Amino acid sequence: MIRALPPSARDAALLVARLLLGVVLVAHGWQKVLTNGLGATAEGFTKMGVPLAPVSAAYAGVVELVGGALILVGAATTVVGVLVVLDMLSAALIVHVGNGVLVTDGGWELVGVISAAALVIAAVGAGRYSVDHALASRRSPATV
Repeated sequence: MIRALPPSARDAALLVARLLLGVVLVAHGWQKVLTNGLGATAEGFTKMGVPLAPVSAAYAGVVELVGGALILVGAATTVVGVLVVLDMLSAALIVHVGNGVLVTDGGWELVGVISAAALVIAAVGAGRYSVDHALASRRSPATV
């Protein structure tokens, strides 16, 4: 019989996963929005053949920067997780899949792993150590 982690270990694992995913997303979003700027990011997207490059750059930058911050604190994780998956799926299909798996070859491994982590967090929730849990606890204290 396969057993899940005990609740305290599950919540700790979700916290670590959220922190790692959130830091990676914030770093990539920061680069797109603040370091390079959305204009330069859109130019880069255009060169890679991304449709509607300015809109795509803004979407990716905001989802990664703001979404990454929300994942870090565990807020709105179901919605943000799905938005991150859509962001990464687009990147994989438009830019990376033709380059194979390895990121060193421009492949899809990084966006795939980010997608997997975001999908799991969207599916199972942020865990006890999160804003989502704190808000849910305030609404229905009997379920805590």
